[in-house]
Amino acid sequence: MLPLWFLILSLFLPRIALFIDWAHLCRYFPLPFPQPWSALLWIFAPRIIVLTMIYREQGIHFWFLIHLIVAILVYLGGGSQVNRNES
Repeated sequence: MLPLWFLILSLFLPRIALFIDWAHLCRYFPLPFPQPWSALLWIFAPRIIVLTMIYREQGIHFWFLIHLIVAILVYLGGGSQVNRNES
């Protein structure tokens, strides 16, 4: 079972949560992808790794749905930029 600290921290700081989990020598759950892909996904899409870890551990459950909603919001809103025209 994934620890509660990992589930909460990965909502806000997924790269740091994955690094801390990795630093614990994968004691809780090994990364679900082969090593070259894990490094690339850790850089470009850490939320995909977190979602995969939660799905493999718990299935589609409360924490998976929360992380999925946050991932969608981050990826849809990440490219938007507010332009203010201050005169």
